[in-house]
Amino acid sequence: MAKISDKVVALINPSINDLGYELVGVEYVASGKHSILRLYIDSEEGIGVDDCEVVSRQVSAIMDVEDPISGQYNLEVSSPGIERPLFSIAHYQRFLGHDVRLRTFRPIDGRRNFTGAIGSVSEASNSLELVTELGPVTLEIDLIEKANLVAHF
Repeated sequence: MAKISDKVVALINPSINDLGYELVGVEYVASGKHSILRLYIDSEEGIGVDDCEVVSRQVSAIMDVEDPISGQYNLEVSSPGIERPLFSIAHYQRFLGHDVRLRTFRPIDGRRNFTGAIGSVSEASNSLELVTELGPVTLEIDLIEKANLVAHF
């Protein structure tokens, strides 16, 4: 069975692309009537509040008609920001060499939280090598619950 976020991506991605935006990723946080459907969008010109409003109106209309999520939820549309979330193998490849902070669904060598640079990405094994202070760690991308770039100032 497909996850809610996968269903939503399939439903809304064509319309978001038609508007001239890239759908970076979707997060669905189930919490009863306080659930959140969060969309991250981007474009070459960057994202402003007006862009989020345009996408929000379009997606709201689609979601009202198709109704892929039962129950109440709040729709949030956002720029990925400086600590951009990473959702796909293409994102990890794009940011090869960059520092990331990630959390896995289950412990790996007794840890769920990792920080380091993306050393390599393998499509064949659907994994990445993270170069951490404790040495390299190989992680299956499907085991990553959440990943974000680390901003350095």
